[in-house]
Amino acid sequence: QTDLNLENPEVRQAMFKAIDLWLELCVDGASLDAVPYLFEREGTNCEILPETHAYLRELRAHVDEKFDDKMLLAEANQWPEDAAAYFGAGDECHMNFHFPLMPRLFMSVEREDRFPIIDILDQTPALPETSQWAIFLRNHDELTLEMVTDEERDYMYRAYASDFRARVNLGIRRRLAPLLRNNRRKVELMNGLLLSLPGTPIIYYGDEIAMGDNIYLGDRDAVRTPMQWSADRNAGFSQTNPQRLFLPTIIDPEYHFALRNVEVEQNSPHSLLWWMRRIINIRKHYRAFGRGSFEFVKPENPKVLAYLRQFEGEALLVVANLSRFPQAAEFDLSRFRGHTPIEMFGQIRFPPIGELPYFLTLGPHSFYWFRIQQLEETPTDLPPSGLPKVRIDGDWDALFQGRSKTKLEQVLPAFLRRHRWFGGKAKTIQGAELLDWFPIEGASKSSPMRLLLVRIDYNEGEPDRYLVPTVFADEEQAANIQGDHPVGGILQVERSGRKQSAMLCEATWEREFWAPLLDSIARKRTIAGAKGELRAVQTKAFRRLYGEGVDGAPSVHGGEQSNTSAVFDNRVILKLFRRLSPGVNPDLEIGRFLTEKAPLEHVPHVAGALEYVAGKGETMTAAILHQYVPNQGDAWVFTLDELSRYLERVQSEPGTEPGFDRLTTTADAERSPAHPLRGGNGAPAATERESPQEVVAAVKKAALLDLADRDPPFIARELIGLYLPAAELLGQRTAEMHLALASAEADPAFTPEAFSKLYQRSLYQSMRTQARKAVDLLRKQTKRLPEALHGPAEQIAKREDAILDQFRQLVDHKIAAQRVRCHGDLHLGQVLYTGRDFAIIDFEGEPDRPVSERRIKASPLRDVAGMVRSFHYASHAARLRLAPGVAMARDAEVAVEDWLHFWYAWTTATFLRAYFRTAGAGQFLPESRDERHALLSAYLLEKALYELGYELNNRPDWANIPMEGILELLR
Repeated sequence: QTDLNLENPEVRQAMFKAIDLWLELCVDGASLDAVPYLFEREGTNCEILPETHAYLRELRAHVDEKFDDKMLLAEANQWPEDAAAYFGAGDECHMNFHFPLMPRLFMSVEREDRFPIIDILDQTPALPETSQWAIFLRNHDELTLEMVTDEERDYMYRAYASDFRARVNLGIRRRLAPLLRNNRRKVELMNGLLLSLPGTPIIYYGDEIAMGDNIYLGDRDAVRTPMQWSADRNAGFSQTNPQRLFLPTIIDPEYHFALRNVEVEQNSPHSLLWWMRRIINIRKHYRAFGRGSFEFVKPENPKVLAYLRQFEGEALLVVANLSRFPQAAEFDLSRFRGHTPIEMFGQIRFPPIGELPYFLTLGPHSFYWFRIQQLEETPTDLPPSGLPKVRIDGDWDALFQGRSKTKLEQVLPAFLRRHRWFGGKAKTIQGAELLDWFPIEGASKSSPMRLLLVRIDYNEGEPDRYLVPTVFADEEQAANIQGDHPVGGILQVERSGRKQSAMLCEATWEREFWAPLLDSIARKRTIAGAKGELRAVQTKAFRRLYGEGVDGAPSVHGGEQSNTSAVFDNRVILKLFRRLSPGVNPDLEIGRFLTEKAPLEHVPHVAGALEYVAGKGETMTAAILHQYVPNQGDAWVFTLDELSRYLERVQSEPGTEPGFDRLTTTADAERSPAHPLRGGNGAPAATERESPQEVVAAVKKAALLDLADRDPPFIARELIGLYLPAAELLGQRTAEMHLALASAEADPAFTPEAFSKLYQRSLYQSMRTQARKAVDLLRKQTKRLPEALHGPAEQIAKREDAILDQFRQLVDHKIAAQRVRCHGDLHLGQVLYTGRDFAIIDFEGEPDRPVSERRIKASPLRDVAGMVRSFHYASHAARLRLAPGVAMARDAEVAVEDWLHFWYAWTTATFLRAYFRTAGAGQFLPESRDERHALLSAYLLEKALYELGYELNNRPDWANIPMEGILELLR
């Protein structure tokens, strides 16, 4: 290799002759290695230079002129939108490696979550008709990790390269089988995805027989060892002296060439080699795999990945279980009603598709390839998705005026109801009104974007205001949006006299929408609307967090959450509030306080915001710019993963067997003087060995605050494991947050206030009102609940007076405590897990409550109660993952519910103990233990009743969780 001046015509001709030589020798194509750096220019990173693209067009024209069956394959290790530039307009490279997809396939299988795959394919642009991606699981050298975030790279290293010798450059030098720990199911799953996703699959030599590697060899030689053809000398690769081989053969016992070779695989009909041959042969029979459209089918189960491939009458459905456990999922295939899925491998006919969601179960790491028989084309005269049409005169903004505006307002309620962030599903909508709209500059002129402010009126209660990002999408863009997000379409718009039409679609997932908003904050620029304006706000931390700007496309998150966010460069995150309320949103107010006046390390700092200001001076927070905290997900997901491991330990630990010494012994009791199985005076229990029944029964009889005064027993520390110190740390971080919020002296909005008899009465009255509303709602909807919940529902309804009596204790005695500004909606989903620590986010409060109500000061124990209830929810969510009636202990008489309660009790106790210990430095908690118990119990019951109302309105099948919590608190 040498540097060549390709600007020299003679050098170019020499290059063309060299390529001609190889292509004339029946080589199928040429790989253009590191094509972004073909030319050099001082002062640039040499990527996407005009001269590079000019040369590629010239080279492509030369190849096309002389060879009609040869291709140029670009190696551009870049993000999809940048790599796509090397296709040109279909006149540069024929193919390009899709580097970012590959690590996300491994990430999804390890995390058991389809999101990484969906996210990167969402970012993959459409290609010219004559172009194609080259996709791969393993391609020469290392599994490159350049096109991932730092956090994702760290995760991949921990998941797939715990041995540091496997790491090289920014990648992992392992073959496919060692990467997947020689798991045949995973190998088949990954190849099933490779051969069905958009693009031409490339298989690295040896992966078809599950060859191993040698990470003791230097650099990339670990995966460049000789191909293993047989058990003969040098694996049949060469007859030379083994010492003369450039690289040695694999002799690791698990992957020894005598075991893993083509000859052995060829002689076994059930070998991986024969499986690969069969699946490749099946793929060749269906053109839709190579040329078909691609559309995700998104079941609610995130562990199941599904997509449709369609081409000229062929319709193929791929369904994959990314989890190591069996999964079930329902799919919206109603468009194929009356058609029959045929499983391709065995040509097995599955039940026909009806109007209801199609239900499938999948084994661990299994997948299906279906062809959908008797596919009929959709009549061309029907509008896509049946969306209504409206015709406008003038520019696109004419839609927001006159009769066109009325038509838009008529369809908005149905559109809003299809989205999770819309909080009025349980209400009767009276009508919608478009209050304002804002042009989003920087968007494509052919597909302009508008940010709409919509008011929704109900038959009862106060109206809501929602922000709806929209785009006038052309046919191709609308198809992409609806393909990825079927609920994204709003209205079809036709412009009179111009023969121009568009579909008004949700623009949340369009990356072009976000940059202008961030730019407005950075430049302190106002975005003028039809009636109001969006004003930019910056904090003192803006320059520190934003620096000199951010580059690259944003990554959009939370499309199915109550708000939507976009991350820029893993440095800042811009959150767009979907529902707006008059006043400054507490997330901005509290975040700014914890940024500028009481900086807290474990709370993301606020950099800026966008505020909507109407003509009357009314202000509403529309968006907020935060510091981005690298994380591994929220504490809810982390907790569920730990709960899964806990249940596995309960099932497998020998210490859970009845009578086993490690369960609890006299020695163990001596180590834990406050063991809950002891007598009240600290003496050991009557027996030295306790059965699982006695362990969990003792915990069920104890109050949470009683357990919080004691150290966890040996069995709790053994089974719950690392989550106990995590709960302790979370309790400490929660207390530190409250200490910071209570530290203000001169700011009236944050200065602590003492409890008064008037406030105690007010607190009781608000809790009482909420309780009666929740119980009334429960009575009305009992018949709609699953039959198994009728009994608990009737018990709660009968015990309404007991619920009110629980709250009554708040006014019977003076409580010596303080009320301060709180988080307002603290639970595991509002905490990020960084891998070592926790960061508390989203100080918005409960979105169902008005902003003015969310700003009211309260006892920090309200936040504590929210976290305790979240632990309770997590334990039930873990139970829902299991089959009914499963007993996780060796003693079958101890049900899984008991062990989950054991986890919940000791996790909560550990959290509370750490919280009270740290919060003792402040003055906001009641000094009396009885007062503390009464206040916390009231907040717990209030939270459970709030949850009951939410579940009845949104997820009736989950209502059993708050119902059980209410009954437990009453007991």
